[in-house]
Amino acid sequence: MSDVRTALVTGVTGQDGTLLARRLVAEGVQVHGLAHSAADRDAWAGPAGVQVHVGDLTDTAGVEQLVRDVAPDEVYNLAGISSVAFSWEHPVLTGAVTGLGAVGVFEAARRLQESSGRRVRVVQASSAEIFGVPDQAPQDESTPVRPVSPYGAAKAYAHQMAAVYRSRDLHVATCVLYNHESPLRPQAFVTRKITAAAARIAAAGTGTLALGSTDVRRDWGWAEDYVDALVRAVRHGVADDFVVATGRTHSVAEFVAAAFARVGIEDWQQHVVTDPRFVRPVDPGEVVGDATKAREVLGWAPTVEFEEVVGRMVDHDVALVREGA
Repeated sequence: MSDVRTALVTGVTGQDGTLLARRLVAEGVQVHGLAHSAADRDAWAGPAGVQVHVGDLTDTAGVEQLVRDVAPDEVYNLAGISSVAFSWEHPVLTGAVTGLGAVGVFEAARRLQESSGRRVRVVQASSAEIFGVPDQAPQDESTPVRPVSPYGAAKAYAHQMAAVYRSRDLHVATCVLYNHESPLRPQAFVTRKITAAAARIAAAGTGTLALGSTDVRRDWGWAEDYVDALVRAVRHGVADDFVVATGRTHSVAEFVAAAFARVGIEDWQQHVVTDPRFVRPVDPGEVVGDATKAREVLGWAPTVEFEEVVGRMVDHDVALVREGA
């Protein structure tokens, strides 16, 4: 059991927020969540007992009031625009939500700590996108931060502001999360798009999957492992930055091959077409993380191999197809 009494999770209706809420509720923690809209709140299939508040991360006064009212021991900032492609279309909004919105959370936590006289712990969900096109592989906590997308830039600002708030005696840890997946991923993400397509094509016996470049390589892990890292980081005695990754890369083509193999299709190339609309203006190419610090300091390690991550997602989508969902 955790000795944490209350936690606030922004972005609670997303993949990581849902998994985190399940874990915290199981620990006996009173969980409050922040959802962007009433529709998101009402459609959320999260654990019972979570009190979900509706609000906008750009409403800093509203965020501060929520933090004051909830008075959490732990704050998990997972909210923000999570699509790199969307960030290219809406760079100003991305900066406001993912960058400035995070700082609003930090400031609200700092003010609560100051007024209450008790420690408030915060963890920021950072991203490997802050490294842009890195000049070293694998990347670790010393890798230069130089993003190449609006999403990466917004995350970089929040990441660096976390360090600023640490200097003001606020416990703000960051987890630089590399790609992590589960069946809770929406189909707007290429990984879930692939697994859903594999299930659909296997059931129909025909069909195509439109993708951008399949040569892009990523470091993919299991989302529950990465949520575990967030919890470990926020509860560690010293707030710090931690790269969270498997240290292994696979191409999009390998992801597709693994997904189609799970449903018994070996000639996956016949079902995949390249669509220029899905090619990013700038793509960092191979991104792989070195989680040595997280392993040595937090005792964290990934537990699910790449093929099993893909397989679990495909199995979920196969079940949905059979149910007619």
